[in-house]
Amino acid sequence: MTGDIGQEIEDLHWNMGLLQNLEVGLVVVDRDSYVCMWNGFMENHSGISASKAVNQSLFSLYSELPVQWLKKKIEAVMLLSNTVYISWEQRPYLFRFKSHRPITGSAPFMYQNVTLSPLSSPTGQIDHIGILIYDVTDNAIAQQKLEAANKQLQSLSRTDGLTGLYNRAYWQECLEKEFDRYGRLQEISSVIMFDIDHFKKVNDTYGHQAGDLVIKTIAQTLQQYVRKTDITGRYGGEEYGAILVGTNGENAIVFAERLRAAVEATDMQYGKHKLSVTISLGVSEISFAQASALDWLEQADQALYKSKQNGRNIVTLYDNQS
Repeated sequence: MTGDIGQEIEDLHWNMGLLQNLEVGLVVVDRDSYVCMWNGFMENHSGISASKAVNQSLFSLYSELPVQWLKKKIEAVMLLSNTVYISWEQRPYLFRFKSHRPITGSAPFMYQNVTLSPLSSPTGQIDHIGILIYDVTDNAIAQQKLEAANKQLQSLSRTDGLTGLYNRAYWQECLEKEFDRYGRLQEISSVIMFDIDHFKKVNDTYGHQAGDLVIKTIAQTLQQYVRKTDITGRYGGEEYGAILVGTNGENAIVFAERLRAAVEATDMQYGKHKLSVTISLGVSEISFAQASALDWLEQADQALYKSKQNGRNIVTLYDNQS
């Protein structure tokens, strides 16, 4: 019998040593959230020794904790006797510890996965909660970098390299989506197509670098005038497109006139030369008379062609009566 007791004490000693030296944070709290155990991981990262932590309220001990949120979690674990898992993606951390990971030393804090588990007494009552804190900083940072890289690749696949506007393929995809949205919700929008007047003369006179400067400058001017909800693209060469979401034809004309005037007033310095250009614009309001997004776009193109025919540097609204 004495041998059995001695073995139990020895087993307890080994188990306590193991818990103290885990590379995982372990906190045990009772029903009133008073600390019953605070292992070595918690000591090292919090700077609070176990002797100071035990028998103290967890929330007074560590004031940065999300009190209401954690209390609800603890109550749920006690009531339902179920383990709760919280990933760093749901909440980046429970305890704001500094990150000391060699790979991700620049991380502002330790990213954590957290497990809250019910601990039963010998009578089967749930009167304690075990809180396990896992340092997942390396994985979290690696995942964030991967997601950022994927977003960058996605952006590059959608963006025109010269202007920073959407490229033709993605802009047309947006046009299709906006046309489909109109079919479902009947929310008005207008499309504007425009290009640079006599652009070939710029390239022939000053060279393609000057032409690139003009294309970029007009794209920047366009971006200054559109709203965040509008969708702009470089359709090809010196031609641009803009989808004005929630804008009827009349208001789209007002926008187009402002853009036309702004471009006309812009001087671009290229070496010793000052360059100035104008643009011609065509506007089409979405309607059920259009069978497809392509029809909508072709109407704006037809209006643009009329602007060219009528002397350039003007705005034309598509009129299906003409």
